[in-house]
Amino acid sequence: MSDLQVALDALYASRSPQHLHNDPLSFCHRYSDPADQEIAAVIASSFAYGSIAIILRTLEAVFAALGPSPRRYVEQFEPHAGIRIFSGFKHRFNDGRDLCALLWGMRQMVEQEGSIRLFFLRGYNATDHDVSNSLNTYSKSVLAFDYTTVFGSRDIPADSYFPFLFPAPASGSACKRLCMMLRWMVRPADGIDLGLWDGVSSAQLIIPVDTHISRISRYLGLTCRKGADWRMAQEITASLRLFDPSDPVKYDFSLAHLGISEGCDGKNMNSCTSCRIAGICSQLSTK
Repeated sequence: MSDLQVALDALYASRSPQHLHNDPLSFCHRYSDPADQEIAAVIASSFAYGSIAIILRTLEAVFAALGPSPRRYVEQFEPHAGIRIFSGFKHRFNDGRDLCALLWGMRQMVEQEGSIRLFFLRGYNATDHDVSNSLNTYSKSVLAFDYTTVFGSRDIPADSYFPFLFPAPASGSACKRLCMMLRWMVRPADGIDLGLWDGVSSAQLIIPVDTHISRISRYLGLTCRKGADWRMAQEITASLRLFDPSDPVKYDFSLAHLGISEGCDGKNMNSCTSCRIAGICSQLSTK
């Protein structure tokens, strides 16, 4: 077993509730009903961009408005009322219309198939190497819904950032938030991820690449690429698959929280003294 695998396995084993509390996934754990957790996962992952403090503040406001059952709220959601309720919503460049489009899209997914999982499975192929094609189909299908009741026209207007919530690997996007949602729902329940979506293989998942994962993965030699795109996500996942072919993205949460919660930013070296991967990090060898 390589030093890298030993370090990664130790890092995976060290995950803590404190890390979960500082993560958008924590909102899914507020609910006991899997149907509520599924809806919470789509919403929480959709707005998981920007600083963690802003993400958590946004999600607190959204889930407060949804009440005790996000699934029930989505099933009964009416865009005309939603536009009024969420008129003041803003998360960086997404506004209240975009949030209402998301809720309306989820209502249509649930009405058509009974759950988000079953809607996703319409475009899923168990023989694919990874979820590239599945995500292409999923995003395209969601964006093809009729959003007239939200935007006043069937087509999504050019000034809306709603399509930003449903990128596709075909465009080259890393699709970080969609990959994060899949990790939460597909990976076996382990106290962090939820393991609610049977029918999708953990082996096909792609790691969610954000600024922390891209930087730390370069430090560890998991990727040689510089741009955080779909090809980088596939390359990092391929490297991790060597350590666990059936569950390569299990390392994502603990690696990301080296940056999110433990201060690894590639600049301030004070956090390096207690870092669990200090012995194998190329960043330290250059200092």
